[in-house]
Amino acid sequence: MEDDIRDRAYLTHEDVLGLNFIKDPCLFVFRRHHRTGLRSHVLQVLRPRDLADERNGVIQEGVKWFPKANPIKMLRLFRAKFDGLARAQEEIRKVKIIETFLGHPYYARSEEFLVHYRVKGVTDILLCGLQEVVEGEILDPWSPVEGDLLKPLFERLLPPIRAQGSQDEPPDAKAHVREFINRVKNMILEVGHAPDLAGVGNLLVTREGLLKLVDINNVCFVRFDSTIQLDDRGYPVCDKSVEALYLIEKKVFGGPLASSPIYTHFLDPQRMREVRQIERGFHDHMRSTTAWQNGAGREEEAQYSGT
Repeated sequence: MEDDIRDRAYLTHEDVLGLNFIKDPCLFVFRRHHRTGLRSHVLQVLRPRDLADERNGVIQEGVKWFPKANPIKMLRLFRAKFDGLARAQEEIRKVKIIETFLGHPYYARSEEFLVHYRVKGVTDILLCGLQEVVEGEILDPWSPVEGDLLKPLFERLLPPIRAQGSQDEPPDAKAHVREFINRVKNMILEVGHAPDLAGVGNLLVTREGLLKLVDINNVCFVRFDSTIQLDDRGYPVCDKSVEALYLIEKKVFGGPLASSPIYTHFLDPQRMREVRQIERGFHDHMRSTTAWQNGAGREEEAQYSGT
């Protein structure tokens, strides 16, 4: 492959097969996942026989149907270019922080690894991950839904009960959300890091009532000072993640929230006005970039829709 995959809008199965670190012959098929954006390529890892059944159909009891090919893993190819091994290892260390403080089952587990990626005659370091597949509904902190944020999700996730007309949420769902929130707060206070909760689609709720973080590669520093931290794309991800955490807690549990030094600092009205101004600049820049014009940026901006 002549051009650098980290600069491309998206990848195809053939593009992945052309990578120097993919075995030939490959036993799997790679299909672009709808959440591919500016931070990483995300591809479904499929079994060829499952994809063949999806395309050609199968006959059961005389009826032909087309079962969806479900991925067995998600392959993530990080777009960031590192200036050395230590910088790449730092990114993996951030994922380890997620593992330590959130723990299973509150994040989508991933096997992170580094490979030698050859491009244009030069060998570089590429960060990759094989991540578990999480099926669920997106929990959107910015949703305009009034009342319990979980209720409409479980109306879609769970089948109706004929006698009652609807299915209640799993009994431990809110307890799981509370535990997730507490773990994120501990992560912020103890090690000064926070996961990206601001991007729409970064959090999924499963049928079992678990709240899972699926975007584990954007972990930001948290500092209790006047500086508004920006990620490598110029987005105020720290402040917006704290705001998202607050909105989740407020919309799921309602009522006045317990006092928290995290909310007190980052949700200061003047600071929030400054963050909104930076955020508007981020979206304006997204619209003006080449990535926006060819479609990749549009997906990424949709993920950062908090206001």
